[in-house]
Amino acid sequence: MTCVLLLLLAGCSRAATPLPAGSILVLGDSLSAGYGLPDGAAWPVLLAAALREQQLPWTLVNAAISGDTSAGGLARLPALLDRQRPVLVLIELGANDALRGQPLNATAANLRAMVEAAQATGARVGLIGMQIPPNFGPIYTRQFRDLFKEVAREANIPLLDFLLEPVAADPAMFQEDGIHPTAAAQEPIADHVAQWLQATFGLPDLTPAGKAP
Repeated sequence: MTCVLLLLLAGCSRAATPLPAGSILVLGDSLSAGYGLPDGAAWPVLLAAALREQQLPWTLVNAAISGDTSAGGLARLPALLDRQRPVLVLIELGANDALRGQPLNATAANLRAMVEAAQATGARVGLIGMQIPPNFGPIYTRQFRDLFKEVAREANIPLLDFLLEPVAADPAMFQEDGIHPTAAAQEPIADHVAQWLQATFGLPDLTPAGKAP
């Protein structure tokens, strides 16, 4: 993949600073925990397998929990930081806040606090954005989408705009609830995240386990 294409995908205009060896922590909800999927099918597990197969100097720790909120992630993060000592923290939280109608300013505050807590340990941080269906109303939907951009901009950290972008337009890629991606959707999602990690954190090209080069 060319540098130009990677920069377009990442919305980035400068070369990535290489990430030091160590653990990569994914702090997320059911979209990363693999709700309704067979064991080993979730996108973080695919990326972890790719890191092992290529014998790269990073290990990916999937600390996602189905149903978790930004408040829950904030409460869990200090112990995870102390135990894992990650060099990179990927925060994928907030969707359940919106589904429960929680105030968006509280979600934004929790995300900021998680970013600051991770950065205080010396870890780099990436924020993974989400979007919600339009039935929540145009104003709330737009404000929810934009809060991730605002937090990332304020903290000067990379943002992956929308985790589910590669599959969002295809209903066949979602389980019966229309919310959680299927097993077939995990490789496109993993590849989407992998391209972002390559462009913004200097990781090498990752091919999710089971995907032909």
